[in-house]
Amino acid sequence: MNALDTMRALASKGEVIDVKAGDAIFRSGESGDCMFGLLDGQVELSWNGGAGKETIQAGDVFGAGALVTPDHRRYGDAHALSDCRLLVMNREKFLFAVQESPMFAIELLGSIDQRLRDLKDCIRS
Repeated sequence: MNALDTMRALASKGEVIDVKAGDAIFRSGESGDCMFGLLDGQVELSWNGGAGKETIQAGDVFGAGALVTPDHRRYGDAHALSDCRLLVMNREKFLFAVQESPMFAIELLGSIDQRLRDLKDCIRS
């Protein structure tokens, strides 16, 4: 089972939202109390007024800072590049997911680590 499979299993018990292509998911400076798991579609994350951008795919998560930072404010913008299905996870739901499937945490860390490596490679280029 990979992160996407785990998120799809959680979606049967959790909150899933549909977002249309072009719609904002969140904006820089907004308060946030949940992270999102991308079940289907593509999302663009941007920061520093659009100076930095990243496109994420199904199986990735974003907005995780909201789970670890009290009174969290979103660092950047997230909007749907295509029609998307998102699993919404607050801290309680995330901890439940990790308890039910400990590998989920490892899979997410691997995904986030790879995204950071890709961003560092872009900066070096």
